[in-house]
Amino acid sequence: MKTDDVKIIDSKTIFEDKREVLIDHNGNIYILRITKENKLILTK
Repeated sequence: MKTDDVKIIDSKTIFEDKREVLIDHNGNIYILRITKENKLILTK
């Protein structure tokens, strides 16, 4: 992936000490979770 045009944010910055965060996108709430396998899942 070419990173010149993409903003990279470390997941530790987003999650801090939590396992899930809520993201408001155009009035819709999405849940971004860290799984037991340390993978990310985004659900609406």
